[in-house]
Amino acid sequence: MSKRPKSTDRPELHSQTASKIEIKNLNDQVRHDISLSQVSRRGPAGKKPDSLNLALFLRLFAWTRLYGPKRYWLFLCVFIRAAQLPVLAWSLSAVINGPIAEGNMALTLKYAAWYAVFAAFTQVVMHFRQRYALEMGETVVFEMRNAVFQHLMKMPMSFYNRTKHGSILSRLTSDMESVRQGVQSVLFISLVQFGQMLISGILMAMYNWLLFLALLGMTPVLWLINRYFRKRISQSSRNLQESFSRVTATVAESVRGIHVTQGFAREETNTGLFRRLIADHSGYNMGLSRNIARYLPLLELNAQFFTAILVVLGGYGALTPSMHMDIGDLVTFFFLASLFFQPITVIGRQFTSALAALAGAERVFRLLDQKPDWDESGKDRDPDLPPEVPLREFSGKVEFQNISFHYEPEKPVLKEINFVANPGQMIALVGHTGSGKSTIINLLCKFYLPTEGFIRLDGTDIREIKTASLRSQIGIVLQRNFLFSGTVRENIRVGSPNASDEDVEEAVRRLNCLDLVENMTNGFDTVVTERGQGLSLGQRQIVCFARALLADPKILILDEATSSVDTMTEARLQSALETLLKGRTCFVVAHRLSTIRKADQVLVLNQGRIVERGDHRALLSTNGYYTELYRKFSEE
Repeated sequence: MSKRPKSTDRPELHSQTASKIEIKNLNDQVRHDISLSQVSRRGPAGKKPDSLNLALFLRLFAWTRLYGPKRYWLFLCVFIRAAQLPVLAWSLSAVINGPIAEGNMALTLKYAAWYAVFAAFTQVVMHFRQRYALEMGETVVFEMRNAVFQHLMKMPMSFYNRTKHGSILSRLTSDMESVRQGVQSVLFISLVQFGQMLISGILMAMYNWLLFLALLGMTPVLWLINRYFRKRISQSSRNLQESFSRVTATVAESVRGIHVTQGFAREETNTGLFRRLIADHSGYNMGLSRNIARYLPLLELNAQFFTAILVVLGGYGALTPSMHMDIGDLVTFFFLASLFFQPITVIGRQFTSALAALAGAERVFRLLDQKPDWDESGKDRDPDLPPEVPLREFSGKVEFQNISFHYEPEKPVLKEINFVANPGQMIALVGHTGSGKSTIINLLCKFYLPTEGFIRLDGTDIREIKTASLRSQIGIVLQRNFLFSGTVRENIRVGSPNASDEDVEEAVRRLNCLDLVENMTNGFDTVVTERGQGLSLGQRQIVCFARALLADPKILILDEATSSVDTMTEARLQSALETLLKGRTCFVVAHRLSTIRKADQVLVLNQGRIVERGDHRALLSTNGYYTELYRKFSEE
């Protein structure tokens, strides 16, 4: 029975006021994101961007163990594949210096046949190398996505209050795809290329170690080029991932608020704000592309330049008696040199993908490393707490003892809250907006843990009760309930997944609303779209009442539960509520006097404290704060 402004007599005015606030928040958030992206582009003051992080790579690589024994077959294929091309080049030297130099056509044809067989074998190895890599990448991404989702399911409400939904979605989509690319392609292609360079180098040193040393003398140039571009590409990749996360978050928020945007003809304004955000994202993309466009041609140019130097040195060696080389050996040396330089450009391309993969993995691991207040079983992280127990044979007694709570330090929301709700009692929570009513409900549901004090259920501290066991004893009907995509029947069955169709229909019948559900488009099989679209507010509430009744909880929470229901439907629900409330401890946050009058205890809150308590008649007789609220409500 909290105070409501006069405008609530006209719902459209109240909706417009809320909508203006929602649009302002959206616009402010977009501007904030643009500001963040500009700061990110400049980079944190005094902090150098990271490059390839070995610890991060090892952590990501550890996930490949889930692929099982096939992982070792994959590495065997990688090793064989790395050696095959240099061995093919070496075999050419044997053919040229052997049967071709001797003019033995028969032996040449025999060697050619063996060469063709070996070349075919290289393609078989390549097939299994690619196949196993793709399978392992899919396995890693599958397990990581599953781990992230499980982690999200046990994160506290405070995490979702401070984290934008679009940012969470980007972890499971774009970041995961970067990780997939890194595992499937970058890692093993790079290993093949490095192996090819190593084996080609060893074979070249065997042919002419002086010529090979001349080649190694050119490597500092490649190292300097790589060092110059590595930091720039690394920072650009990280900024690009962060920027895309902001774009995704803004899109998700804009879609949720599209009715507000269109209702106030703000399409052009919001589109302009979003255009600035994606323009900034495009700037990151272009910056990364420019760095890559300079980096890769320089690598290839240097490879060609080195090859030209080898032609001069090799030709000189072939014509100089002291450095004499057979023509076959010289040709093979150039084949091997090509195989040595070719991976440099390939690795350069993979380097940029590797940075994107590690940036995605970093963001995923950052999410996984955020510790919840308690684990999936509800256990608080404090090791001094006793082991948790399930809530068995719960009578419904709830005690709040000296409860204080704050969402942010130095901003207390509840202060020294004390009350006892005995089994079967109805507790009404009243007070102005922001007085702490919903926070009490959140603490009871263990969405948050109290900062100070204890909440006891049948004498057991809520910290010692398994969260799943606790919430199985609680039914919640809110002012704006969430319905999942599916049918009406499936949404009611959320309260008890194993309930039969007859149980679902019986729950609605007990609410005296069976005809209202049957009159829907397809009755219980009426399809509900995202967020309950397709049903009226009243119909959604009926579904939620039935869901709570089907769950058969010991504690029932009604938070403005009938405010969205029209007067005629509410009248039908009042008798059903008596059935629903019977034998249950009930906490009611409501404006409707009909509900509050029946409460066994009314707790009047003001600025986070209980300022008055008692039943409806006793509180009116005191002519205090509750009486003032009651009179204002009656005037409205």
